[in-house]
Amino acid sequence: MTGIHSDTKAQVVSTYHDHPTFSCSTCAATIALQDELISKSFSGRDGRGYLMHSATNLKMGKKEERGLLTGTHTVSDVYCLGCNERLGWYYVKAPDNAQKYKEGKYLLEREKLVKENAWKLDD
Repeated sequence: MTGIHSDTKAQVVSTYHDHPTFSCSTCAATIALQDELISKSFSGRDGRGYLMHSATNLKMGKKEERGLLTGTHTVSDVYCLGCNERLGWYYVKAPDNAQKYKEGKYLLEREKLVKENAWKLDD
């Protein structure tokens, strides 16, 4: 396994052609399909965040207990595979039954993403 800060740009995969996506605002690596969006009303470390079903081109940091607005969760920070920018975190374990829906989901910081709409222009 590669370290969090090692060069992994060559491992970035190009995915989701012709689909609306979210991309890294630093290096433009594709991070998630817009269809994977669960909620826009989450708070990240640096402002608003998106709760996502899945994401790609990310690498996980180490698991840690973190006090969040809804209690102490077990999370792993996630980093862009292309540029090592911290984009948010992955919910490993939630504190109680009311929060369990977050387990296995990603919180991605809105300010660190670019919305790509994959529009087609008619010739």
